[in-house]
Parts: sequence; C-alpha cells; structure tokens
Amino acid sequence: MNVDRIMTRDVVTVTAETKLARMAELMRERKLRHLPVVDDSGRLVGIVSHRDVQRAEPSPITTLDVGEVNYLLAKVTAGQLLHADVVTASPGMLVEEAGRLMRDRRVGCLPVVEEGKLVGIVTGVDLVDFFLEVTGCQVIDAARIAVHLPDEVGRLAGLLAAVNQAGGKIATVVSPTHPDETGQRIAIVRYRADDLQAVIDALREGGYDIVTANLPS
Repeated sequence: MNVDRIMTRDVVTVTAETKLARMAELMRERKLRHLPVVDDSGRLVGIVSHRDVQRAEPSPITTLDVGEVNYLLAKVTAGQLLHADVVTASPGMLVEEAGRLMRDRRVGCLPVVEEGKLVGIVTGVDLVDFFLEVTGCQVIDAARIAVHLPDEVGRLAGLLAAVNQAGGKIATVVSPTHPDETGQRIAIVRYRADDLQAVIDALREGGYDIVTANLPS
C-alpha cells in the first residue's frame, strides 16, 4: 500500500507570516503536533512543531507584563520558527518505507509532496491505524491464533490450508521474518468461522503447536 492511501489530505497549514498566537491556537483547537508552512502557491517551505511553539511562547512564570506578552505573540512568525530542511514522502512511497523513514530520521510526521506542492501529511497516528488494519486488530468477530512453524518453505501455506479445511476463513496473516528463541517462526492468523473453537481443535489434532488462541468476547 502506498502513502496516498493513508495520508491526511485536508492538511492544516500556515504561511511564513502566520503569528505565534495563531499557530498555538490552531494546534490547541485541532489537536495538532505539526504545522506545515506553505507559500502562496501551496509549495512546502518548512514545518513548525508543537515543541517549537512551546519554546517560543512566554513561560507561565514570565516576568513580562501583559503588554509585552501580547507584543511577543504578535511579533513572532512561522517564518522565524520553521525548519526548512523537511523530511518528506511522495504519494507513491510504500507505507512501510514511510514508517522506516520516520523512525530512522526520528520525525513525528512526513509531509507528502508532489512536484514541490503539499498534497497530504502522514503522522504516527496514521501509521498506527495502518498497523491495526493490516494486523486485523479491529476485526471483532475473528479468532486470533499464534502458531509455531518450522522456518521452512511451504509451512505457512500448509497452516493456512489447514485453517480453511477446518472451516475457517482467513482474515489476516502476520509472520515476523526472524525465528524466535525456539528456532521457529510464529504465524499470527485471524480467521472467521461458524465454529471458531472447532478450527483450533482441528489444528491441534493435526499436530500444530498453537502458542496462544484468543476467541472474540
């Protein structure tokens, strides 16, 4: 899946002239951690983070009077706070590549840019939602089993076929690439069936080592 399938398209942006008070207001009201800064043509010129705004705002214990505080809030702009060297993604980037890029570069979001113009944004929440979707965590009517499998060709296919033969319909499959401490891989399968427990019983009878089995409540 590509980034353009999970990105937020309706991006809240500011310009270089946007005042500190307005940025703080937007972040508070819209519960935002980042504000992309764009020019009049929609081209990305930088980004301002929640931390940048917090650092620029007067401290609650400041010795400034009200007039000085209001002057500061009206004086500081996004152009003075923005980070111009922005890590970005393209709409066609794979979601997992975007996640790896965010982790490696230690950034909380990726503005999505096409031909220089901002077309969306990917945040950590978007990636968590994607993870929940691909792992089937939100499939409420499915059973979840974790099965030990020898790290050999055809073993996973055999397990899935056994689930089908026992009356189960596969919802999602996840299997980490590295064997665990036993030298085997773990396959995590979510499936639907008229009789969820019967599928588990059939797998055990077939010799499968089921590590955990969870039925929907």
